[in-house]
Amino acid sequence: MPHPADDNDRDDGRKTFEGQATFEAAAGEAGWRLDRVLAAHSALSRTRLKALILAGEVTVAGRTIRDPGHRVNAGDALTVNVPEPEPAEPAGEDIPLKIVHEDSEMIVIDKPAGLVVHPAAGHARGTLVNALIAHCGASLSGIGGVKRPGIVHRLDKDTTGLLVVAKTDAAHQSLAAQFADHGREGPLQRGYLAFVWGAPDRPKGTVDAPIGRHPHSRDKQAIRRDGRSAVTHWQVLERFPGKSGKPVASLLACRLETGRTHQIRVHLAHIGHPLLGDPVYGQGYRTKEALLPPAAEAALKALGRQALHAYLLAVAHPATGESLQFRSELPDDLARLHRSLTGSALKK
Repeated sequence: MPHPADDNDRDDGRKTFEGQATFEAAAGEAGWRLDRVLAAHSALSRTRLKALILAGEVTVAGRTIRDPGHRVNAGDALTVNVPEPEPAEPAGEDIPLKIVHEDSEMIVIDKPAGLVVHPAAGHARGTLVNALIAHCGASLSGIGGVKRPGIVHRLDKDTTGLLVVAKTDAAHQSLAAQFADHGREGPLQRGYLAFVWGAPDRPKGTVDAPIGRHPHSRDKQAIRRDGRSAVTHWQVLERFPGKSGKPVASLLACRLETGRTHQIRVHLAHIGHPLLGDPVYGQGYRTKEALLPPAAEAALKALGRQALHAYLLAVAHPATGESLQFRSELPDDLARLHRSLTGSALKK
């Protein structure tokens, strides 16, 4: 029974492997649960290891053990058989991708407008997941035993910008933990550029308001007392005058401290500065389009989506721990809107 290959060692001492591998329980692990011991030696997730145990893919001292809570003795030989990952569902599709970074553990995509991240009702095909399955192919080692990309965060269909995806089970664990921690203990950062209606009366601020599902519309989120904690930091970069010469719109840099569905869109609408072009949370501001200079009004109508772009993403590499930072320029449609607004931009 072969041991995991040395070239698959991670910096934290755990192993990544496919096929069959054998470990020996250390003296300090005597009395530990079987799934805990395996997790200490393997980069597979504890959930994945439990599934393998229940499926009869783990032996202890030569006996098949199907109980994740089985207590291990010092010196026990633990053998794990990891079957080949099952074919991906859904199927891969040849969809062009703008790749910012890719290695054996992760891939960073600059997502275009109109691309849904994950298959769902009404979007069974043509998603980022379909595209990644086709692009990554055999380099997907399997998330939970299936050859699929590990989605750890999302962007709305019509929000553009940077998105990181795991290619291995271990990377998925690491990245998911970073996003769950919201960057409190690591380098995780998520920065957005937001074109909004009006001009805040302060140069920067924070919105700390819980978000939950809208009580009357399942497709919307809302500020709710019983919602989940949500914090957005914002800073004014530019203010744009309208036909009257008074500020009618602004460009904000937003930084997420949490990651709730529609968080920036809901928070900015909550403080009276919804996103330009937002058909859900900025619908009541449609009449303000007539206040924009003609070129900006035309650019906004041509945009056809919320003016939001994820321009900054920083993460710790899931295998090496190295801090990585990525930036994305405004896509063409938002760059066009920006140019049309900055003809006579006001100073902060």
